[in-house]
Amino acid sequence: MQYSSDKESNLLDVLAKLFPQSSKSTLRKMLTSGRVIVDGKVCNRAKHEVVVGTNIEILDKVKAAEESPSPRSQYNGPKIDIIYEDEAILVVIKPEGMLSIATNKLETDTLHSRCVDYVQFSGERNWCHIVHRLDRDTSGVMVFAKNKQHKETLQQQFAERSVQRTYHALVEGRPEENSGTVSAWLVEDKHLHVRKVSSTYQGAKKAITHWDIEDSDDHVSLIHITIDTGKRHQIRMAMKDLGCPVVGDELHESSANPLNRVCLHATALEFLHPQSDDPVRFASKVPFTGPESQR
Repeated sequence: MQYSSDKESNLLDVLAKLFPQSSKSTLRKMLTSGRVIVDGKVCNRAKHEVVVGTNIEILDKVKAAEESPSPRSQYNGPKIDIIYEDEAILVVIKPEGMLSIATNKLETDTLHSRCVDYVQFSGERNWCHIVHRLDRDTSGVMVFAKNKQHKETLQQQFAERSVQRTYHALVEGRPEENSGTVSAWLVEDKHLHVRKVSSTYQGAKKAITHWDIEDSDDHVSLIHITIDTGKRHQIRMAMKDLGCPVVGDELHESSANPLNRVCLHATALEFLHPQSDDPVRFASKVPFTGPESQR
C-alpha cells in the first residue's frame, strides 16, 4: 500500500487513518517491525512529523523482513524472550532462576543486563530502565522503560495500584475454599528474608493477594492470582498460609519439586501505555503443567 499525505500530521495518526480497524498497539508493532517506509526510508517513530506530500509505503510482513530486518532479528547476544517492543517500552518474559536486576553482589548476568545489551545493539546510548521486579524463582511478564520519563510514569501506576498483575501458581493440595483474599503484614530484612509481622511492626508493609482455583485434583491445584501490592514472596507466603505451598517452593514448606522449579509465573500485565495513555495488556502461557497432566 502506498499513500501520499495531504495534510500535516504525525505518522501514527496517518496509520490510524489508513487502518481504522487496527488498535494503536497493532500500529506501533507495524512501525517497530520495519513495515513503514517514509520517503524511501524505514521509519519506526510513531510521532515522526508527516508534511503535505510525504510518501508513505506499507510493506507486508514478508517483504519487510526481507528488506528491513529488525534489530531483534540481527541481535545475537544473550538470549531474551521479547513479546513486545516499541520506542517507549520493552516487554519480555523473565526465565525462572534469573535475577531481575543485580543485587549488591553485582551479578553480571541478569534480565536487566540482557535487556540493556539488546537495546544498545541498535544504539550505544540506548538504555532500559527497571520498572518493577519479579523474584529470582518466579518467571513471567516484565516491562522495561526505554527512558526515564516513561519509567516514572509506569512506576507511578504501580505505586497507585492501577496495574493489573495476574499470576498462576501450581500448589500442593487444594485450598478449603474456591477463592479468597490473603492479607498480611510483611517485613524484609537486609538479607532479603521475608516474614509475617503485626501491622504495628516497624517497616511492615501490607500484602494483599486475591486467588481462585482454576483446576485441581487429589494432589495439586492450579491457582489464578491477582495482587494489589507487589511485595517480595507475598504470593508464596500467601499460598503457604492457605496450607498449599507452591510446588517446588522448599523455602515455604513445599514437600516436592518434580519440575525442578518454583511453579509461580507472572502471566499478564495490564497498564496504560506511558506514551499514548492507551490501555495495553501483555500475556504469556503458563510454562508448567496443571493438574490434568499430573493425573
